[in-house]
Amino acid sequence: MKDLFGKAILDYQTNNAPENLITETSISEADEMSVAYLFRDFSAMPKIEKQALKLAKGKVLDVGCGAGSHSLYLRNDKKLEVLPIDISANAIEACRLRGLENATIQDVMKMDSNDPGNKFDTILLLMNGTGICGKLQNISDFLRQLKSLLSPNGQILIDSSDIIYMFDEDEDGGKWIPTDRDYYGEITFTVFYKNEKEEPFDWLYVDYNTLQNAAFANGLQCELALEGDHYDYLARLTL
Repeated sequence: MKDLFGKAILDYQTNNAPENLITETSISEADEMSVAYLFRDFSAMPKIEKQALKLAKGKVLDVGCGAGSHSLYLRNDKKLEVLPIDISANAIEACRLRGLENATIQDVMKMDSNDPGNKFDTILLLMNGTGICGKLQNISDFLRQLKSLLSPNGQILIDSSDIIYMFDEDEDGGKWIPTDRDYYGEITFTVFYKNEKEEPFDWLYVDYNTLQNAAFANGLQCELALEGDHYDYLARLTL
């Protein structure tokens, strides 16, 4: 992995001639993204992220923390204990430079739930937190792992979108869904940065009903915490 997302974050943090990221998916054209957006403060965050941060309590695990903006708000403004984790070494270096000294290179799926230190009151997964699953077939393993890291009264705050709107309708009002995938929310993502290209990776968008059914099947309660303006939502999962 070239870790281009992380490189862009670290370039921005260290003022190393950062450029815009280009993202492309299997169902959409190339799109430019300003790296500065990843460094936004609370006032510039979408309402779903704001709501998640308002609901966060206790000891927090910030999964896929990126540039650390959510963790910084929770630590500095809400005075919560936060562990920011990401698989990107560059992103974690940027987080540490921003003052998140305990930011850790860590895959949430590899965290040891038998370690008493790995129990959290809030597990935060934002900016399409379900994406980490990659494919829908992985969602049970994913939810079970998150569940194992929860303290008794803990909560998982995760956002996603129902991307059915991105597919064309036929004459009967049905949707044209490609037959090369098990679920329409499974896409591949490609990132470009400074003339480099990341290997395409799987990314999952999950409609709320599918997430809720998966949560119930794996012993978790699921409630809709907030609906966004564009088919996006925040879910709260509890034991």
